[in-house]
Amino acid sequence: MGKLKQFFQNVMSEMRKTSWPKGKELTKYTVVVVSTVVFFAVFFMLVDLGISSLVRWYFAL
Repeated sequence: MGKLKQFFQNVMSEMRKTSWPKGKELTKYTVVVVSTVVFFAVFFMLVDLGISSLVRWYFAL
């Protein structure tokens, strides 16, 4: 039990040293992440539609 307590004390000590982002930074990072995810979702959707069209065209011959 002593090792577990020491582990959590070490975790709390390290968490106090952590530099957390301010509100403005957090908003900026969130916008970057969400816009990146949306961009890649649209990109892969278009790639998938293109490949699907090519496959349908090829097998329709």
